[in-house]
Parts: sequence; structure tokens; C-alpha cells
Amino acid sequence: METLPLTLAFIGIGLLVGLSGCGSAMGTAIGAQATVGALKKRPESFGSFIVLSALPGTQGLYGFAGFFILQDLISSEITLLQGAGVLGGGLALGLAGLISGMYQGKVCASSIDSIGSGNDVFGRALILAVFPELYAIIAFASLFLIAGIL
Repeated sequence: METLPLTLAFIGIGLLVGLSGCGSAMGTAIGAQATVGALKKRPESFGSFIVLSALPGTQGLYGFAGFFILQDLISSEITLLQGAGVLGGGLALGLAGLISGMYQGKVCASSIDSIGSGNDVFGRALILAVFPELYAIIAFASLFLIAGIL
């Protein structure tokens, strides 16, 4: 049994879950930090703050779901092409999740700050906060396509 294809696949899975999870952790922490400051001014807006703070958490879920898409490929009979495909797909979704989670957290933090300052912008802010996430969704969809090819 050649171990290189399986090694590539395991690295891909690690990057997939790890990087997207890091993006979610950073994004939700950025939103939570803004919430702590905004709560001093507008404690009654906690519901809006929590939604915006939690929104970047989805990138980590995409990474975890990506593992389930790819897990059937992980076996002792995996080919080099399959191992490389899992690595490439894992890296793509991992990086997209990392970067989009961080930037989505920044958009959410700005939105939280604006609501905390008394502006009625929750609906519009929520729409804007989804924009960075679209790229994690595209990477997630690409993972489906990669898995279908392999």
C-alpha cells in the first residue's frame, strides 16, 4: 500500500476542518468583542447582536460538512489522484472559510457598533454580512464537484 495518497488526503481533511474552524472562531470572536462594547450603550439590542456575532460560525460548519462529503474517499485503496483531489478541495474550502470568516466577523462587528450607536440597520447589515460568506459557499459547492469527479 502506498501511503502518499492517504497522507495527502489526511492533510487535506485537516486543512479543511482546521482552517475553516479557525475562520469561524476568529470571526465570532470579533463579533463578540463588538457586542460587549455595544451592550453598554444598548443592552436591549442583544438579540440583534447575538445573530450578527454568530453568523461567522457557519464557515466552520461548512468545513465539518465537507469532511462528510469526502470521507468515503478515505481508504487504504485511495489513488494518488483522489488524494490530491482531497488535498486541493480541502485547501480551497479551508482557506475560503478562514478568510471569509475573518472578514465576515469584521462586517458584523461594524454592524454591531452601528446598531449600538442607535442606528436602525439590522436588516441591511445582515444582508451585507452575508456577502463574504458567499465565497465559502462557492468553495463548499466546489468540494461537491471535486468529490463527484473523484
